[in-house]
Amino acid sequence: MANLNGFNRKVTNLLKRHELVSSEDLLRLGDQSNQEKMSVAQLAVQEEYIEELTLLGLVSEDCGMPPINLGLVDIDMDELSDLNKGDQPILEDDAKRFNILPVSIIGNHLTLAVANPYDVVTLDDIKLATGKNILPVISSERAIQNKIEEVYNAKEKAMQNFIDDLGDGDDDELMITEKADGEEEAEGDLLEETGEGSPVVKLANRIILEAIQKGASDIHIEPFEKRVRVRLRIDGVLHEVLNPPKKLEKGLVSRLKIMTDTMNIAERGKPQDGRFQVKVAGNTIDFRLSSLPLVHGEKMCMRILDKGNLAGSLESLQFEPAVLDIIQRSIGAPYGMFLVTGPTGSGKSTTLYSAVQAVMTIEDNVNTVEDPVEYEIEGLNQCHVNPKRGLTFASALRALLRQDPDTIMIGEIRDQETIEIAVKAALTGHLVLSTLHTNDAPSTINRIVDMGVEPLMVASSVLAVSAQRLGRRLCKACKVKMDRAEWPEAENLLKIGYTEEEIETMDVYKAVGCSLCSKGYKGRFAMVECLEVNKPVKKVILAGGSNVEIRDMAVEHGMVTLRRAGLMNAMRGVTTIDEVLRVTVGEEEDAD
Repeated sequence: MANLNGFNRKVTNLLKRHELVSSEDLLRLGDQSNQEKMSVAQLAVQEEYIEELTLLGLVSEDCGMPPINLGLVDIDMDELSDLNKGDQPILEDDAKRFNILPVSIIGNHLTLAVANPYDVVTLDDIKLATGKNILPVISSERAIQNKIEEVYNAKEKAMQNFIDDLGDGDDDELMITEKADGEEEAEGDLLEETGEGSPVVKLANRIILEAIQKGASDIHIEPFEKRVRVRLRIDGVLHEVLNPPKKLEKGLVSRLKIMTDTMNIAERGKPQDGRFQVKVAGNTIDFRLSSLPLVHGEKMCMRILDKGNLAGSLESLQFEPAVLDIIQRSIGAPYGMFLVTGPTGSGKSTTLYSAVQAVMTIEDNVNTVEDPVEYEIEGLNQCHVNPKRGLTFASALRALLRQDPDTIMIGEIRDQETIEIAVKAALTGHLVLSTLHTNDAPSTINRIVDMGVEPLMVASSVLAVSAQRLGRRLCKACKVKMDRAEWPEAENLLKIGYTEEEIETMDVYKAVGCSLCSKGYKGRFAMVECLEVNKPVKKVILAGGSNVEIRDMAVEHGMVTLRRAGLMNAMRGVTTIDEVLRVTVGEEEDAD
């Protein structure tokens, strides 16, 4: 300790004045202090002449400075990082040498734990070095030294603990097909960090495996200034599952890029896309990876494409019987267009692939144009759009029409040229299946008109439009029937779409939560409205009717709206009313 002799004199006088240690013992402690270079205060506590808290109280009272219990204080060295920007920062060696520890900064004031409050020279030096006003608080040498070990090495210890927790067992369950085309462009340190057996490899494997085990549809790796957040989208809702050390971020991003066939790990300033495959328990699962440069690093988003989740038939999707009948009639037609709409992640691809598989026979030539091909299906002619090479949806469709097709599936209709070719194909003897991004089925009609297609062509080519949302399914193990006293008021139930007769007889369930589910929900189901373009609806389209007019006519002829489909499932105990309201919009809201 700096200025040991002065501190020893002060402590010796305090102990003598309060008659806590005899003069003989104080002489002996003084000699021992000179030999072992330890303070009299530390030796007196160590040899149990006085309790540490009692000594702190004496010193605090004598110098007029408050004591502090460092064991109860959380100190974040990142918040004190400004102290390390001067010419003489408070480094770990300085803290140990002078028995001092920065505790907190508020404005221009630095709270500093000190064992020797009488060493005014050291306090003045720290004031000059940090540019802060020093507020000393009294602690013991032992407490300060222990806290120094804890806070100055916190990141390293957290890193080591995190790496130890990753373990090695998961690697045996996960086989990754790697294509490192960009590997030769990598920096040497990153390649070393992402080598087999490295922490980032274990971390990447753990994230992927946990996502698969939990049935996630997406993985989000998000960089912030001082931390990294990993979230999984499970049943349509994001859940935070991991906070890896910031130090592993670049290595993790590079590892994921190396696993793809197209991404360049040396390029961090622009978005990139790639794909890779993993094998778990003999099942091959595709991952679609996207990177986006942010302020504090690159955000990685991975879409999980598990063929095991792909429905084999339309019946297995458990649509409402009326909806299923319309879809089956539409895809059973010799020509025309069937469209599926909805936001990203609403199950459009699942519905389309199920419809395609329903029409696939040895007699028919079934083709797809996709960007990208999400699921590879045996017997299906699938074309991957590549705009960089001039292969757009429109050019691929023109080529397909010269390939003698019977059925064409278009991954997504995005522009006027594509919709015009699709409509012409539907009017010239081909069955066309595709998706559009609209809020509901009726608005899809006017969306096509807005893209430049005449209402007559729309009415003649479109067979049906299906709009869907995915809602969370109640966990069968823990769902509970609500007492009527817990229900929303009857006026509110009527407002959202229930009838008085239904309110009298229906049951309402609530989510509880158990070890088998996520906050009371497990799995998802589809809420679907299907607009069949029958004669009454065609008349409204030809007359230039609005979305509301098309909707009203369709409902009058039996269309079940998205909200209504959800409410019916809530009555059956499939989901909750709150979940239906979360993912659907009422007719009065939509009209606004």
